[in-house]
Order: sequence, then C-alpha cells, then structure tokens
Amino acid sequence: MGFKDFINKSLQEIKFLNATPVQEKVIPLVRKGQDLIVQSQTGSGKTHAYLLPIFDKLEHSENNQVLITSPSRELAYQIYDDTEEIAKNDNISVSNYVGGTDKKRQEQKLENSQPEIAIGTPGRLLDLIKSNHLKVNETKVLVIDEADMTLDMGFLDDVNQIASAMSEDLQILVFSATIPEKLQPFLKKYLTQPKFVVIDNPNVVSENVENWLISSRGQNKHEMIYQILTTGQPFLSLIFANTKNEVDDIYDFLIHKGLKVARIHGGLTPRERKRTMKRIENMEFQFVVATDLAARGIDITGVSHVINAEIPDDLEFFIHRSGRTGRNNLSGIAITLYNPSEEEKITVLEKMGVKFKPKEIKKEGIVDTYERNRRQQRTASNEKLSTTMRGLVKKQKTKRKPGYKKKIKNAISEEKRKNKKIEARQQQRALRKKRKNENSY
Repeated sequence: MGFKDFINKSLQEIKFLNATPVQEKVIPLVRKGQDLIVQSQTGSGKTHAYLLPIFDKLEHSENNQVLITSPSRELAYQIYDDTEEIAKNDNISVSNYVGGTDKKRQEQKLENSQPEIAIGTPGRLLDLIKSNHLKVNETKVLVIDEADMTLDMGFLDDVNQIASAMSEDLQILVFSATIPEKLQPFLKKYLTQPKFVVIDNPNVVSENVENWLISSRGQNKHEMIYQILTTGQPFLSLIFANTKNEVDDIYDFLIHKGLKVARIHGGLTPRERKRTMKRIENMEFQFVVATDLAARGIDITGVSHVINAEIPDDLEFFIHRSGRTGRNNLSGIAITLYNPSEEEKITVLEKMGVKFKPKEIKKEGIVDTYERNRRQQRTASNEKLSTTMRGLVKKQKTKRKPGYKKKIKNAISEEKRKNKKIEARQQQRALRKKRKNENSY
C-alpha cells in the first residue's frame, strides 16, 4: 500500500503483512481525507484500518493531531498499545487518558507538551479539553471507536461536546459493529458527506467456531462450568456472565475448587483491571470470568473456549462473546448453558444464523445429545399410526358397548409405546455411531 518506511518496519516487527477486507476498503478513503462511517464486526481489523493511514498522513507537530475515543478503559489501553507499536519507529508522541488515573499528573504533563495522538475514554478526554489542558483546536482527525457501545454506555453526549470543541475542517472516522438509529443525529450533525462502508459478514459467528448448547435442567451451573473446564484441555477459557455479582459468584466457586482464575468487570478499580489484563496477556491464567465488558473490542490472544454461563439480554453481545474465540484462522468452541425459560432466546439466535450442536455433560466428557425440539418431533411421529389403529380411532367415535373405548385406547397406547421404543433405539444407534467418529471434547 506504499506506506512510509517506519510504518512498514513496524508492521514487519509485529508480523502484520496482509490486509483484512475492512483495511483494504478503508485505508484509501482515510488517505483522501474522507469522513467515514464504517460498520464491521469485532475482530475484523478496524483499529489498524484507521491507524495506518493516519500515521501515513501525519506530520510532526507540537500540537495534537489525532484524537481517538474509546467507550471502555480496556479498549483504550489496547488501542494505545497498537498505536505505540507503530509510533515508536518515528518517535511520534502518544498519550492515553482514561478515568481512574491521576488527572493532576496528566494536566501537568499537558502544560509542558501536547501529544500528537491522544487516546482515551470520552469522560476523561472531555475533562482535559474543558480545563484547556488538552488543546484540540488544531486537531485534524477525530476517531470514534465502537460508536454503538459508546451510545449504549451513555457517553455519546461527551463525544458530542468533544466534537463541538474542534475545528470545522475536522476529518471524522466512526467505527462500529452496528449503526443504531439513535446514532444518526450525531452523524448528521458532524460528518460532511460521509462515505458509508459496510463489511458484510455472511456468517454471524465465524466458521471456525463450534457453538455447543447444553441444557442445565435445573442443575447447578457453577458445577457444570467446573466440569466443562476440567474436561479436556482448554488452552484459555473465557466465561461470561450478565452481572458483576454472578461473575464474582462463579469466580469464588472456581477459586474454591482450586482453579487459578481471573475476573474482569466494572466493579474492579482501574488499577486492578489493568493489572489483571496484563497478567492475562502474560498467560498467567487459563480461566477468565467476565461481564460483557470484555466481549467488545478487547483482544485476548489464544482464547480456545468461550462459556456463556447466561445468555445476554442483548443478543448482539452473544455474537461478540463468541467472537472472542476462533480468531486468526484458529478453531474455537463456544459453549452456552441455558434454562428451559430461555428457549425463546435460543430460537432467536438460531434465526440470526447461529447453528447450535446439542450436547450434554457425562462422566466420559461432553457428548452429543438430542435436538431441543425432539419432543415435538416425537409427538408428530407417534401420531402416524398404522392403518389398523386409524380404523380403531374412527370406530372410537361411534357408540359401542362399555369397555370397547377403553380397549381401543389401550391398543393405541401400546402402539405409541412401541413406536417410542423403536425411535429411542434408532437415536441411540445414531449417537453411538457419531461418537465413534468424533472426539467428544
């Protein structure tokens, strides 16, 4: 793509040689100075799609040139690390500003010098802009990463105020997995004739990911999770729960069972979260329990298994969770535990394109089991009575001597019972045959 030498050197050092589809489409447009709205799934390479052309156009200056907003601290740290990997070969100054860090110290540094690239969470960036410590009047590019998550977490007003403090000839790049309707007023207000780039994802979940579905049937989910984690050899497992309390409960249970486990959720201090993320990156943990904070944007390398202890209320997060594994052309397994009350959610996910494989936990491991709707199928097949039985059913409707109807009912019940036994034997044979041909876990 004809990048500057220092960019090519950086890309070689991180062994990043081939562009992804989003990068192929976006990089030329950013170079032209075009405002962009880019819709692409998590893990598609959005970060480098804007970083590389920004670096290519960047000219050294004592003023801030680029501002990048992130809805979460973890994602801001990740963007900062990616940016530093490229910036180091040309001595470009990069700073990260997130909540929970020492604001006074950041203000003192900004009084002496401005970073050429500033990254951070909307609240902290806005505080520094309002206090006139971070000067953005000459900023050339504003990047809004994970815009839909920024909206969901209530930070869009902060981003609105940040954009309003900048010059009118600003280039704005918006990246998001989805483009909600509530985002439209902001886009219309600030973007000038934006180019809309959509990277189609024909598979809602990567083809490299197998989705296993396990019914809890009233069992203790914590015990089930422990059985899953200790059956086979997962390289790195991410366990997702919907609330901080449930994450803590699963974490405490697994710790009590003797496993070395990390946890990530918004209730931890920024220092704790940063330290935990570093330890996970250093492969100190095999198991990580998290809320959906970790499902968006954060790239934890080497996740072989994802376990959904609960199905999220926002089913988009299910897709983001599954997207944590099966990356970089590696295979992965996403295991979902569900209660009978969650049947409707499973049905919606199937309509979205998620293909589940029904499984159950046995002493020998995780094995194939029946389809969820087997009862309806069985009922339908049982109703296909023989010609003799259909004749008896018709006769049942006419008036007969006492005991005749009872005789017919017994005959029908007996035939249904035989049909059930035949069907059960056939299913067992099919399962045994399938288990011989596959590794269970």
